[in-house]
Amino acid sequence: MAVGVNSLQQIKLDLESCVGKRVKLRANRGRKKIVEAEGVIESTYPKIFVIKLDESHSLERLSYTYADVLTKTVEVMVDDCMIGDISAIN
Repeated sequence: MAVGVNSLQQIKLDLESCVGKRVKLRANRGRKKIVEAEGVIESTYPKIFVIKLDESHSLERLSYTYADVLTKTVEVMVDDCMIGDISAIN
């Protein structure tokens, strides 16, 4: 269980260090609905992070939890590097 906590903390730190950077987002919304978008990490909070989307989308902002990144429900790419990819660490 401690591994999960450390992974969540690492994901949070990685996202905090990328505030203001451009990201590519791929989110699984269930029932074969996949959202792909590009934007900027606007801010991070203790439980969630917020991405401000480009003007081409109908939504202005999306927010997700760090657990979404850990469980691969949301994939966040910064500079061609996947956030939360444990295989990249080892």
